[in-house]
Amino acid sequence: MLRSILRRAAATSPIAQPWYLSSTANFSSSKTTKTNVKNEKNRKKSKSKGGDAAAADESAATDVDAALFEDGSRARRLAAEENDPSLNIGPNGQPLFTSTPSLSELTRKDSCTYFKFKMEELNEALPEGLPLGMVKEFEDSMRTAVLVRQSFLDLRDNFRRVVDPPMLVSSTKDTKVRKQIVLDGPVSCGKSIALAMLVHWARDEGWLVFYVPRGWEWTHGGFFYKNPQTGLWDTPDFLKFNETRLKQLPCQIFDLIPLGEGAGVGWMKDGTDTMAMPEGSSLFDLVDTGIKHTHAAVGVLVHLRRELSVVKDIPVLIAIDQYNSWFTFSEYEEAVTVRSTRPIHARELATVNAFRSMMHDDMMVGAFSHSTAVGKLRQQLPNVPAEARVSLPRYTLDEAASVSHYYMRQRLARRESFSEESWKKIYYLANGNGSEMRWLMPFMR
Repeated sequence: MLRSILRRAAATSPIAQPWYLSSTANFSSSKTTKTNVKNEKNRKKSKSKGGDAAAADESAATDVDAALFEDGSRARRLAAEENDPSLNIGPNGQPLFTSTPSLSELTRKDSCTYFKFKMEELNEALPEGLPLGMVKEFEDSMRTAVLVRQSFLDLRDNFRRVVDPPMLVSSTKDTKVRKQIVLDGPVSCGKSIALAMLVHWARDEGWLVFYVPRGWEWTHGGFFYKNPQTGLWDTPDFLKFNETRLKQLPCQIFDLIPLGEGAGVGWMKDGTDTMAMPEGSSLFDLVDTGIKHTHAAVGVLVHLRRELSVVKDIPVLIAIDQYNSWFTFSEYEEAVTVRSTRPIHARELATVNAFRSMMHDDMMVGAFSHSTAVGKLRQQLPNVPAEARVSLPRYTLDEAASVSHYYMRQRLARRESFSEESWKKIYYLANGNGSEMRWLMPFMR
């Protein structure tokens, strides 16, 4: 019995730890092994990495806070200096801002000065949206003003002479009037801004303007299908128009409008494939029909293009930005076999096919955009007149001088570091590129 008690006690007692010399545990050995060295290095590396990451995060947060603080401080200073006319001085002591109240009254004397816009008026005149270059300029400069360039004045005067020919016709080559123009040029030379200003001016003059600020979206994204009646691909999409002008213009073409597949709802349930506009309808009624009836969206837009060609009461201008995206392949593909597809060219889209051609007598202007990554197109484009392409230059030296003084006025460049030598260095470094000059201005030292 005593043996059983001893066995039970031994089984429940904790396991005895082996005996060791305390000095070997409290003090390191004189011979350091490779494993110990490696572990110690790893610990140091992990600590340094963690410290570097924390330092980087702290530095990034500090930079963001500093940038926000600097923008807020700059905005407050600009607001305080708004009514100080002594700061509105351009190169050679000339006024930095023009006093001309409208785009229609601008003359050559106003070139290389800035024209002030009101954001409410811009949104009203351009409800389709502003070009990205103009939005970026407004955000960075913290003012809604645009440089008046000679290239814009020439573009405006060209279409003004189309509608109101001068009494004395000049035989010089530079004054040749063009009804169709394609704006080309290097990156960031102001093509989209010039087109938007032209649309603004034309609408101020009472013209009916069909403005597409993002032509690239007509060939990318959204719902698409092949219409068996036309053999073209339909992409139901609509843009905003001038409601007042459209209500004043009656429909003059009463051909049947083909109906297509509605976005997400399929074909008409009763099998109807055409519709007619009632007599007495206006162009606004036509557009409103396309917006309310998704089956008629593409057919109405194509029909509208034909209606615009027969309007004689008021001038009509068709303005297309990112026009070069209509001369390459779209995002859409057609299934050929089970394992292969065929890319669909932009000319096969019904809406693009209706508006792309310039071989007509209507006023039309298209602007190339390098932001669409289309690439370089051939010089002679299909259905575009050979003499239609006009190259817009980058900033000249006089324009760069006004731009640099304007950025100094808006505190984008430091006033204590501003000099003629400094802004000329930036101008030649950027090669007249407007966006690059704006980006380099804060680095002026």
